[in-house]
Amino acid sequence: MHANDHAATAAPNGQRLLWAGFMAILAAGVGFSIRAGILGQWAEQYGFTQTELGAITGGGLTGFGIIILLSSLIADRIGFGPLMGGAFVMHLVSAALTLATGAAFAAGGKPLAFQCLFWGMFLFAIGNGIAEAVVNPLVATLFPRNKTHYLNILHAGWPGGLILGGLASYFMAGNIDAKPVAWQIQISLFLVPVVLYGLMMLGQRFPRSEASSSGVSFRDMLGELGLVGAAVICGLLALFFKSDLGLAPVVAIGIAAGLLAAFGAATGFRFGHVLLAFLLVIHALVGYVELGTDSWISKITGTIMANPANGLLLFVYTSGLMFVLRFFAGPIVEKISPLGLLAVSALFGAAGLTLLGNAQGAVMCVVAATVYGIGKTFLWPTMLAVVSEQFPKGGAITIGAAGGVGMLSAGLLGGPGIGFLQDQNASEHLARANAAVYERYKAPKENEFLWLKTIGLDGAKVGVLEDGGREAARALDLMKQEKAKPEAIAAQQGLVDWWTAAQASAVADKPLVEAAGLFGGRQALKLTALVPAAMFACYVLLLAWFRMRGGYAARGMHH
Repeated sequence: MHANDHAATAAPNGQRLLWAGFMAILAAGVGFSIRAGILGQWAEQYGFTQTELGAITGGGLTGFGIIILLSSLIADRIGFGPLMGGAFVMHLVSAALTLATGAAFAAGGKPLAFQCLFWGMFLFAIGNGIAEAVVNPLVATLFPRNKTHYLNILHAGWPGGLILGGLASYFMAGNIDAKPVAWQIQISLFLVPVVLYGLMMLGQRFPRSEASSSGVSFRDMLGELGLVGAAVICGLLALFFKSDLGLAPVVAIGIAAGLLAAFGAATGFRFGHVLLAFLLVIHALVGYVELGTDSWISKITGTIMANPANGLLLFVYTSGLMFVLRFFAGPIVEKISPLGLLAVSALFGAAGLTLLGNAQGAVMCVVAATVYGIGKTFLWPTMLAVVSEQFPKGGAITIGAAGGVGMLSAGLLGGPGIGFLQDQNASEHLARANAAVYERYKAPKENEFLWLKTIGLDGAKVGVLEDGGREAARALDLMKQEKAKPEAIAAQQGLVDWWTAAQASAVADKPLVEAAGLFGGRQALKLTALVPAAMFACYVLLLAWFRMRGGYAARGMHH
């Protein structure tokens, strides 16, 4: 710990509030990680199809981003303490609803169980979003002279949660020889850090943000973001309206333009800072490459190593690397500046993804994942620190804008974009290898991402091939028992009938389809490496710009 840290702490309870924030982020990581491991148990116990499970877990990152943006707007108005109280309540209600699923299933069957899990997960995302909107500006306020160091320590909570949740899944999810531990016990693990952060924050005085305590008005805080910064956010919101809400492009753009005009009116049409808008665009790329890749990496590496469990362990290993390294950001930054650290990180990220895309076997996977893990470690928290150091007058609004943009980009661009690249490359590879097999397994309609289109492989058919039709038959029986909609039963019956015909060639098809999936995953990683490469170019530009102005330095409130 630095000798001047205590002097730099803006409140006597600074360390306690820092670790309470760490626990709040840890809780999000534990819940996120464990949920992936218990989906199979939910499917078995309550009769959910894969599509229904997708509906329960979907939209997490996008919703997370929107909640961060909304909470950031009111954080300085109502204070950090009440908002953290709100996050705590959301986490508790989320747990109560989720754990009530068994009773709901007994009382009202599958529909009621679905509602419990859907709203439980939804409130969990809201709790996470509120907590993230508070703890970032809180830590920036508590440690104004060491923002990069302490924001990295705060965000060590995320990989810490992923490690605990990932290991819990690995040991509790069961296998051929052992029954899984009850999912209720597994999901309850996230309550441990929730209760801890609740107790650590109980009765504590929360400081006001740097901007609030310096007398900056709410309108001036919004003005720091300005029209140019808000335009970046509204661009992503337009994409959300189109892709997630299904609105026509003209309507989506119209609503986003209306929001931008309303924001302009609220700030007296302040233009804002081009530098901040540029940083927001870069942070959108960070969200794409870090969280977007995290959504897919264990699946892709599990395929490369021909063992899904090894993919999960590799993800736990890279999370462990992040957890440890984030405690050492301060000493590194003292030597090379936050932008220098970001440039080196982007370079490692690009190299790591390229190596992963070319890796053969477990050893090379571990080497490549190590390089990638080092690369992604410092990006997110250090970007938040740079935004806060350069625009302290924005208070919770500017740092929240960065977090919100990163999450929106991960949900709207990262996850879907990397999925699209896998689809495109897998289907092209299979079509070249064997046109007849491609025709048998191709999706019925085009897959769209932004302006790009491709006909990927049908996930349902590939899933049927992988498990020999067991899940398709189970889903059909469930639908008939529950008297589902006739069109849903007809569609499922069609899949089962298709498998009856396709079974004859399944033994010959399977290696070709698996090879196509592996090729698609590899190509997606190689192409995703272009994102951190572009980030590196952006950081070099920023380093040059700051050097012309006398070097990088944090701005004061009265700059």
